[in-house]
Amino acid sequence: MQTTSLNYKLIKKIKDERFDEEFLHHYHLLIQLGTRDFQLLVVDPSDNKILLLEDFVLPNLTSHEELMNMLDQLFDSHALLKAGFWKQIKVSIKNLKFVQVPQALFAEEAMEEYLRFNAQVDPDKEVFLSTVNKRAHAVTIFAINKDLKLWLDSVYPNNPPIYTHQAAALIEGMMQFAGNRKDEPLYIYVDRFKLHLLACRDGKLLYYNQFAIKQFSDYVKYIMLVMKSLNMDQQSSKVVLWGYIGKNSPHYHEFYKYVSNVVFGNRPDHLQFNYIFDEIQEHHFFDLYSIHLIQA
Repeated sequence: MQTTSLNYKLIKKIKDERFDEEFLHHYHLLIQLGTRDFQLLVVDPSDNKILLLEDFVLPNLTSHEELMNMLDQLFDSHALLKAGFWKQIKVSIKNLKFVQVPQALFAEEAMEEYLRFNAQVDPDKEVFLSTVNKRAHAVTIFAINKDLKLWLDSVYPNNPPIYTHQAAALIEGMMQFAGNRKDEPLYIYVDRFKLHLLACRDGKLLYYNQFAIKQFSDYVKYIMLVMKSLNMDQQSSKVVLWGYIGKNSPHYHEFYKYVSNVVFGNRPDHLQFNYIFDEIQEHHFFDLYSIHLIQA
Protein backbone atom coordinates (compact mmCIF):
# COMPACT_ATOMS: atom_id res chain seq x y z
CA MET A 1 0.00 0.00 0.00
CA GLN A 2 1.01 3.58 -0.50
CA THR A 3 2.05 5.61 2.51
CA THR A 4 0.05 8.56 3.79
CA SER A 5 0.89 11.57 5.92
CA LEU A 6 -2.24 11.10 8.04
CA ASN A 7 -1.50 10.10 11.62
CA TYR A 8 -3.47 8.00 14.07
CA LYS A 9 -3.21 8.75 17.79
CA LEU A 10 -3.13 6.38 20.77
CA ILE A 11 -5.29 8.05 23.43
CA LYS A 12 -5.60 5.24 25.98
CA LYS A 13 -3.44 2.25 26.84
CA ILE A 14 -3.72 0.07 29.93
CA LYS A 15 -1.73 -3.12 30.39
CA ASP A 16 -2.10 -5.60 33.22
CA GLU A 17 1.15 -6.74 34.76
CA ARG A 18 0.11 -10.34 34.05
CA PHE A 19 0.30 -9.75 30.30
CA ASP A 20 3.12 -11.83 28.80
CA GLU A 21 4.04 -11.70 25.11
CA GLU A 22 5.36 -15.25 25.40
CA PHE A 23 1.81 -16.49 25.98
CA LEU A 24 -0.08 -14.87 23.11
CA HIS A 25 -1.16 -18.35 21.99
CA HIS A 26 -3.27 -18.51 25.17
CA TYR A 27 -4.96 -15.14 24.63
CA HIS A 28 -7.88 -13.81 22.61
CA LEU A 29 -7.35 -10.66 20.51
CA LEU A 30 -10.44 -8.49 20.02
CA ILE A 31 -10.34 -5.69 17.43
CA GLN A 32 -12.97 -3.05 16.79
CA LEU A 33 -12.66 -0.95 13.66
CA GLY A 34 -14.54 2.17 12.65
CA THR A 35 -13.82 5.03 10.28
CA ARG A 36 -12.82 7.35 13.14
CA ASP A 37 -11.39 5.01 15.75
CA PHE A 38 -9.77 1.66 16.43
CA GLN A 39 -9.65 -0.37 19.64
CA LEU A 40 -8.02 -3.59 20.69
CA LEU A 41 -8.54 -5.78 23.73
CA VAL A 42 -6.55 -8.79 24.89
CA VAL A 43 -8.38 -11.30 27.09
CA ASP A 44 -7.11 -14.39 28.87
CA PRO A 45 -9.98 -16.86 28.34
CA SER A 46 -8.84 -19.07 31.21
CA ASP A 47 -10.29 -16.57 33.69
CA ASN A 48 -11.78 -13.96 31.31
CA LYS A 49 -9.41 -11.33 32.64
CA ILE A 50 -8.58 -8.30 30.51
CA LEU A 51 -4.82 -7.93 30.05
CA LEU A 52 -4.49 -5.07 27.55
CA LEU A 53 -6.70 -2.29 26.22
CA GLU A 54 -5.72 0.27 23.59
CA ASP A 55 -7.86 2.99 22.04
CA PHE A 56 -6.79 4.90 18.92
CA VAL A 57 -8.48 7.81 17.20
CA LEU A 58 -8.01 8.03 13.45
CA PRO A 59 -7.71 11.26 11.47
CA ASN A 60 -10.57 12.57 9.39
CA LEU A 61 -10.23 10.01 6.62
CA THR A 62 -11.87 10.92 3.34
CA SER A 63 -11.73 7.61 1.48
CA HIS A 64 -11.59 3.87 1.96
CA GLU A 65 -8.09 3.88 0.45
CA GLU A 66 -6.91 6.25 3.19
CA LEU A 67 -8.37 3.93 5.81
CA MET A 68 -6.53 0.96 4.32
CA ASN A 69 -3.26 2.91 4.25
CA MET A 70 -3.78 3.98 7.84
CA LEU A 71 -4.42 0.42 9.01
CA ASP A 72 -1.34 -0.78 7.19
CA GLN A 73 0.77 1.78 9.06
CA LEU A 74 -0.85 1.04 12.41
CA PHE A 75 -0.39 -2.73 12.12
CA ASP A 76 3.19 -2.37 10.85
CA SER A 77 4.22 -0.16 13.77
CA HIS A 78 2.39 -2.14 16.46
CA ALA A 79 4.28 -4.71 18.51
CA LEU A 80 1.41 -7.22 18.69
CA LEU A 81 -1.17 -6.74 15.96
CA LYS A 82 0.65 -8.76 13.32
CA ALA A 83 1.37 -11.68 15.63
CA GLY A 84 -0.29 -14.69 14.07
CA PHE A 85 -0.43 -17.11 16.96
CA TRP A 86 -3.29 -15.77 19.09
CA LYS A 87 -5.65 -18.44 20.40
CA GLN A 88 -8.55 -16.60 18.78
CA ILE A 89 -9.07 -13.34 16.88
CA LYS A 90 -12.35 -11.45 16.60
CA VAL A 91 -12.86 -8.37 14.46
CA SER A 92 -15.89 -6.12 14.97
CA ILE A 93 -16.86 -3.67 12.23
CA LYS A 94 -18.50 -0.32 12.95
CA ASN A 95 -20.61 0.86 10.02
CA LEU A 96 -24.21 1.59 9.06
CA LYS A 97 -24.51 -1.37 6.70
CA PHE A 98 -26.29 -3.89 8.89
CA VAL A 99 -29.73 -5.36 9.54
CA GLN A 100 -31.25 -7.79 12.04
CA VAL A 101 -33.65 -10.57 11.04
CA PRO A 102 -35.34 -13.24 13.21
CA GLN A 103 -33.20 -16.34 13.39
CA ALA A 104 -36.12 -18.53 12.27
CA LEU A 105 -36.44 -16.53 9.04
CA PHE A 106 -32.74 -16.24 8.21
CA ALA A 107 -31.55 -17.65 4.87
CA GLU A 108 -27.83 -17.30 4.20
CA GLU A 109 -28.30 -16.98 0.43
CA ALA A 110 -30.56 -13.94 0.98
CA MET A 111 -28.14 -11.77 2.98
CA GLU A 112 -27.75 -9.19 0.22
CA GLU A 113 -31.54 -8.86 -0.09
CA TYR A 114 -31.91 -8.39 3.67
CA LEU A 115 -29.27 -5.66 3.68
CA ARG A 116 -30.90 -3.78 0.83
CA PHE A 117 -33.84 -3.04 3.15
CA ASN A 118 -31.51 -0.96 5.31
CA ALA A 119 -28.52 0.18 3.25
CA GLN A 120 -27.02 0.61 -0.19
CA VAL A 121 -24.65 -2.25 -0.88
CA ASP A 122 -22.27 -3.15 -3.68
CA PRO A 123 -21.64 -6.90 -4.13
CA ASP A 124 -18.66 -6.13 -6.37
CA LYS A 125 -16.86 -4.30 -3.56
CA GLU A 126 -18.41 -5.78 -0.42
CA VAL A 127 -18.84 -9.18 1.16
CA PHE A 128 -21.86 -9.99 3.32
CA LEU A 129 -21.42 -11.73 6.66
CA SER A 130 -23.61 -12.60 9.62
CA THR A 131 -23.52 -13.13 13.39
CA VAL A 132 -26.09 -15.15 15.32
CA ASN A 133 -27.36 -13.24 18.37
CA LYS A 134 -28.36 -16.24 20.44
CA ARG A 135 -29.88 -14.26 23.29
CA ALA A 136 -32.05 -12.28 20.89
CA HIS A 137 -32.89 -15.26 18.60
CA ALA A 138 -31.84 -12.99 15.76
CA VAL A 139 -29.14 -12.74 13.12
CA THR A 140 -27.17 -9.56 12.49
CA ILE A 141 -26.22 -9.30 8.80
CA PHE A 142 -23.56 -6.79 7.79
CA ALA A 143 -21.32 -5.72 4.94
CA ILE A 144 -17.55 -5.33 4.95
CA ASN A 145 -15.34 -4.12 2.10
CA LYS A 146 -13.84 -7.08 0.26
CA ASP A 147 -10.33 -5.62 0.21
CA LEU A 148 -10.45 -4.92 3.96
CA LYS A 149 -11.47 -8.49 4.74
CA LEU A 150 -8.89 -9.90 2.33
CA TRP A 151 -6.21 -7.75 3.96
CA LEU A 152 -7.16 -8.81 7.49
CA ASP A 153 -7.30 -12.46 6.40
CA SER A 154 -3.80 -12.05 4.95
CA VAL A 155 -2.51 -10.67 8.26
CA TYR A 156 -3.74 -13.82 10.02
CA PRO A 157 -3.47 -16.54 7.35
CA ASN A 158 -3.21 -19.42 9.82
CA ASN A 159 -5.86 -18.15 12.24
CA PRO A 160 -8.77 -16.61 10.31
CA PRO A 161 -10.58 -13.95 12.35
CA ILE A 162 -14.18 -14.28 13.46
CA TYR A 163 -15.97 -11.27 11.98
CA THR A 164 -18.87 -9.53 13.66
CA HIS A 165 -20.55 -6.14 13.83
CA GLN A 166 -20.71 -3.56 16.61
CA ALA A 167 -24.51 -3.89 16.59
CA ALA A 168 -24.30 -7.63 17.23
CA ALA A 169 -21.83 -7.13 20.10
CA LEU A 170 -23.99 -4.44 21.73
CA ILE A 171 -27.09 -6.61 21.47
CA GLU A 172 -25.32 -9.55 23.12
CA GLY A 173 -23.82 -7.39 25.86
CA MET A 174 -26.96 -5.45 26.67
CA MET A 175 -29.19 -8.52 26.63
CA GLN A 176 -26.89 -10.28 29.05
CA PHE A 177 -27.01 -7.20 31.26
CA ALA A 178 -30.81 -7.07 30.95
CA GLY A 179 -31.07 -10.70 32.00
CA ASN A 180 -29.93 -9.73 35.49
CA ARG A 181 -32.67 -7.09 35.90
CA LYS A 182 -36.38 -7.27 36.65
CA ASP A 183 -37.20 -3.89 35.11
CA GLU A 184 -37.21 -2.99 31.41
CA PRO A 185 -35.30 0.27 30.88
CA LEU A 186 -34.18 1.89 27.67
CA TYR A 187 -30.50 1.11 27.07
CA ILE A 188 -28.32 3.78 25.46
CA TYR A 189 -24.79 3.55 24.12
CA VAL A 190 -23.21 6.87 23.17
CA ASP A 191 -20.49 6.24 20.60
CA ARG A 192 -18.27 8.76 18.87
CA PHE A 193 -20.78 10.57 16.61
CA LYS A 194 -23.30 7.71 16.92
CA LEU A 195 -26.17 6.89 19.24
CA HIS A 196 -27.34 3.31 19.87
CA LEU A 197 -30.74 2.59 21.45
CA LEU A 198 -31.93 -0.82 22.61
CA ALA A 199 -34.87 -2.21 24.56
CA CYS A 200 -35.76 -5.67 25.82
CA ARG A 201 -39.08 -7.04 27.07
CA ASP A 202 -39.75 -10.39 28.70
CA GLY A 203 -36.20 -11.45 27.87
CA LYS A 204 -36.63 -10.70 24.17
CA LEU A 205 -35.10 -8.03 21.97
CA LEU A 206 -37.76 -5.39 21.41
CA TYR A 207 -35.80 -2.64 19.66
CA TYR A 208 -32.32 -1.84 18.36
CA ASN A 209 -31.12 0.92 16.08
CA GLN A 210 -28.26 3.36 15.72
CA PHE A 211 -28.36 6.98 14.63
CA ALA A 212 -25.73 9.34 13.24
CA ILE A 213 -25.25 12.41 15.44
CA LYS A 214 -24.29 15.82 14.08
CA GLN A 215 -25.22 18.02 17.04
CA PHE A 216 -26.25 17.49 20.63
CA SER A 217 -29.94 18.14 19.97
CA ASP A 218 -29.93 14.99 17.80
CA TYR A 219 -29.34 12.84 20.91
CA VAL A 220 -32.42 14.21 22.62
CA LYS A 221 -34.52 14.04 19.45
CA TYR A 222 -33.83 10.37 18.80
CA ILE A 223 -34.16 9.33 22.44
CA MET A 224 -37.53 11.06 22.76
CA LEU A 225 -38.69 9.56 19.46
CA VAL A 226 -37.79 6.00 20.48
CA MET A 227 -39.18 6.36 24.01
CA LYS A 228 -42.47 7.55 22.57
CA SER A 229 -42.63 4.66 20.08
CA LEU A 230 -42.03 2.20 22.96
CA ASN A 231 -44.64 3.89 25.17
CA MET A 232 -41.99 4.90 27.70
CA ASP A 233 -42.42 7.95 29.90
CA GLN A 234 -39.45 10.32 29.90
CA GLN A 235 -39.98 11.18 33.56
CA SER A 236 -40.59 7.75 35.06
CA SER A 237 -39.02 5.20 32.69
CA LYS A 238 -35.51 4.09 33.60
CA VAL A 239 -32.63 4.71 31.22
CA VAL A 240 -29.24 2.94 31.43
CA LEU A 241 -26.39 4.82 29.78
CA TRP A 242 -22.99 3.63 28.52
CA GLY A 243 -20.40 5.20 26.25
CA TYR A 244 -18.25 8.25 25.65
CA ILE A 245 -19.97 10.62 28.02
CA GLY A 246 -18.64 11.82 31.36
CA LYS A 247 -20.60 11.77 34.59
CA ASN A 248 -19.93 15.48 35.06
CA SER A 249 -20.07 16.48 31.41
CA PRO A 250 -22.45 19.14 30.06
CA HIS A 251 -23.97 16.49 27.80
CA TYR A 252 -24.92 14.31 30.75
CA HIS A 253 -26.53 17.23 32.59
CA GLU A 254 -28.39 18.09 29.39
CA PHE A 255 -29.61 14.49 29.15
CA TYR A 256 -30.89 14.74 32.69
CA LYS A 257 -33.07 17.72 31.80
CA TYR A 258 -35.08 15.58 29.39
CA VAL A 259 -34.83 12.09 30.90
CA SER A 260 -34.80 12.31 34.68
CA ASN A 261 -34.31 8.65 35.56
CA VAL A 262 -30.84 8.09 34.07
CA VAL A 263 -28.18 5.82 35.57
CA PHE A 264 -24.79 4.79 34.19
CA GLY A 265 -24.32 1.17 33.23
CA ASN A 266 -21.73 -1.03 34.90
CA ARG A 267 -18.94 -3.06 33.41
CA PRO A 268 -20.09 -6.45 32.09
CA ASP A 269 -19.85 -9.32 34.55
CA HIS A 270 -18.46 -11.77 31.97
CA LEU A 271 -15.01 -10.16 32.21
CA GLN A 272 -12.58 -9.60 35.06
CA PHE A 273 -10.72 -6.32 35.59
CA ASN A 274 -7.60 -5.75 37.66
CA TYR A 275 -7.34 -2.56 39.74
CA ILE A 276 -5.20 -0.93 37.03
CA PHE A 277 -8.34 -0.57 34.89
CA ASP A 278 -10.04 1.55 37.56
CA GLU A 279 -8.84 4.64 35.71
CA ILE A 280 -11.41 3.81 33.00
CA GLN A 281 -14.95 4.81 33.89
CA GLU A 282 -17.14 1.73 34.23
CA HIS A 283 -19.56 2.79 31.50
CA HIS A 284 -16.84 3.18 28.84
CA PHE A 285 -15.94 0.59 26.15
CA PHE A 286 -19.07 -1.53 26.63
CA ASP A 287 -19.19 -2.40 22.92
CA LEU A 288 -15.55 -3.50 22.93
CA TYR A 289 -16.04 -5.69 26.01
CA SER A 290 -19.16 -7.25 24.49
CA ILE A 291 -17.25 -8.63 21.49
CA HIS A 292 -15.99 -11.36 23.85
CA LEU A 293 -19.57 -12.74 24.02
CA ILE A 294 -19.76 -13.34 20.26
CA GLN A 295 -19.41 -16.99 19.27
CA ALA A 296 -18.19 -18.35 15.94
